[in-house]
Amino acid sequence: MSDHIIKSYDRDLENMGRRISEMGGLAEKMLADSMDALTNLDSDLAHRVIAADHRLDTLHREIEESAVLTIARRQPLAVDLRECIVAIRISGDIERIGDLAKNIAKRTLKIVSESPVARAAVGLRSMHEIAATQLKDALDAYALRDIERARAVWENDADLDALEDSVFRDLLTFMMEDPRNITFCTHLLFCSKNLERIGDHTTNIAETVVYLVTGETMPVDRPKGRGADYVATTGEGAP
Repeated sequence: MSDHIIKSYDRDLENMGRRISEMGGLAEKMLADSMDALTNLDSDLAHRVIAADHRLDTLHREIEESAVLTIARRQPLAVDLRECIVAIRISGDIERIGDLAKNIAKRTLKIVSESPVARAAVGLRSMHEIAATQLKDALDAYALRDIERARAVWENDADLDALEDSVFRDLLTFMMEDPRNITFCTHLLFCSKNLERIGDHTTNIAETVVYLVTGETMPVDRPKGRGADYVATTGEGAP
């Protein structure tokens, strides 16, 4: 970020960057806590995740308002304009990540009284590890303006998609083995979809970082890992 003659302009951009950093840290914690709550069926922790979403929403609104005001007051061009646009885009993706973590916490509250299927959460924990790493790397790429790290996040999105396919098959098997598992595993299916969507939003952040640094957009088609069996079973992604 370059220095400007009007120092208040620099402060505007720095404040937006700090708020995005705070949003990123909060979203990372919400994601970690939501998975801990799900794994341990911890309703108290799930409630704390849900409550934390209010702060994330507030920060998102503050960043949007700040970016719009900065554009109106400073009429920035080139990379300065991209800084403002990127702040709006990335804060929006982080806000959605928080919503998805909150959704996992809400699912946890729905299954605390169900008989857990111990093996069912193994794949979800693996999905969480990938999603959390992707989120951290995407946020680091933004903080450091590191386009190579951003491109790596974009390319690795296929890993999370492929793992979601595996989790889908495993949960379907558990439901077929014992109908008493259906309710519990169905909620886990929604959780796995939330984790996959978190991966999509981290990829959005990575694409936005590349745009910020280079002024260029990434290809429309992302790497994908969905298998034909997933499409045949769910119909999702079919032409």
